[in-house]
Amino acid sequence: MSAHNKSALLIIDVQRGLFDAEPRPFEADAVVARINALAAKARAAGAPIIFIQHEREASALTHGSDGWALERGLVVMTGDQLLRKTTPDSFLRTDLLALLQGFGCEHVVICGYATEFCVDTTTRRAAALGFSVTLAADAHTTHDKAHASAAQIRAHHNATLPDITSFGPRIAATASTEIEF
Repeated sequence: MSAHNKSALLIIDVQRGLFDAEPRPFEADAVVARINALAAKARAAGAPIIFIQHEREASALTHGSDGWALERGLVVMTGDQLLRKTTPDSFLRTDLLALLQGFGCEHVVICGYATEFCVDTTTRRAAALGFSVTLAADAHTTHDKAHASAAQIRAHHNATLPDITSFGPRIAATASTEIEF
């Protein structure tokens, strides 16, 4: 895949309160390893990395709690950005749009948790706001649900999100090893 005009890596909700408890998300450790590999490529290219953390009061994701903290296996470096959010939309009532505009970004690479909620909503909103999106096809995850396994949910989103063309910007689902910054 060719590099885009100024890209950013968005790492959504890879937090202890979502990844530590059993059962863990589908391919949890492999997804974290793929995210770290993407982040290393982004850093090497000088692309901004934004760790997005969901918070909900009186829950495992209470701001500042151990569960709210980033997953232990994630590599976070000085210069990486941290962003708090309270809805599945990483842009809603946050500074994400201003951050991306400040960096001059026109393209975002999205990975993290949960495929059918925050990853899906942020992907759609990014495209609606004019960003081209690359969904890291093997670096987003969720938990099994009553209606579908996490693997099926991931496959469904990888197949359907790129079919949305009405926003204008392209949405692609690409294996993390093929993504360039």
